[in-house]
Amino acid sequence: MKAKKAVNRVLKTIFMIVLLMILIIQVYPLFWIFTSSFKTTGEWTANPPYTLPEGFYLGNYVKVIQQSNLPRYLLNSFIVAFFTLLFIVVLSSLCAFVMEKMQFRGKKIAFYYILMGMMVPIFIALIPMFQIYNMVGLRNTYLALIFPQVGFNLAIAMYLYMGFMRYIPFSLLESAYLDGASSFTVYRKIVMPMSLNATITILTFTFIGIWNEFTFSKTFISNAMMKTVPVGLSDFVAAYGTRDWGATFASISISILPTLIIYFVLNDRVIEGMAAGAVKA
Repeated sequence: MKAKKAVNRVLKTIFMIVLLMILIIQVYPLFWIFTSSFKTTGEWTANPPYTLPEGFYLGNYVKVIQQSNLPRYLLNSFIVAFFTLLFIVVLSSLCAFVMEKMQFRGKKIAFYYILMGMMVPIFIALIPMFQIYNMVGLRNTYLALIFPQVGFNLAIAMYLYMGFMRYIPFSLLESAYLDGASSFTVYRKIVMPMSLNATITILTFTFIGIWNEFTFSKTFISNAMMKTVPVGLSDFVAAYGTRDWGATFASISISILPTLIIYFVLNDRVIEGMAAGAVKA
């Protein structure tokens, strides 16, 4: 018995050490980026790159905000993310409600047709979309970034919503219908509030993908004032990276802050949503 406890203690210790090593590997790059953004130009030339800053020099952040278009890139990314998420949540939740809680002919065919969108690679659609956007004048507009991201994220969001809505009791919906509620009222006042964790999970992971999206912005946007953070940051690093490392790391730090803040704020809800979906699936 004592030997078994000793073995369990050793295994637990090894497991904790492995977890600690993984944590260090994951966190250290972020720590290094943030600390490097506070270094002066003199510190970069006089000290090794891995040393900590001698103080909290904010001049790099001031330079990035005043001498670059990063604030505009951030605004563009927030606008694209907001409307993309709005369309994804509304359309995918409505589709999931109809597919999961209503009966109609051809339901399975419609379901599989929508899920086919998950199997379409993004890159095979770039040239057709580029040609269409050129013809209708959508290039260098927010819609050129919103439409494809809604389309390519809609199927997976609908699939996740269906997984949660599947376990909302039909008896609850029937009671609402008997009280005179319309289908839209049932969706709005019963189904969506009960699917809150699913909504937060979809919003969080989809936002991270939208915020880091590079391909569509690089392909459909050529106007410097319409670029989003990933493309704008790439241009900024190309211009400043070899001569001003402090400003480069400051711009990177600013660009990753929104995703970090959103994830840490909504972390508990995301874990609850994923756990609920895993248990009920």
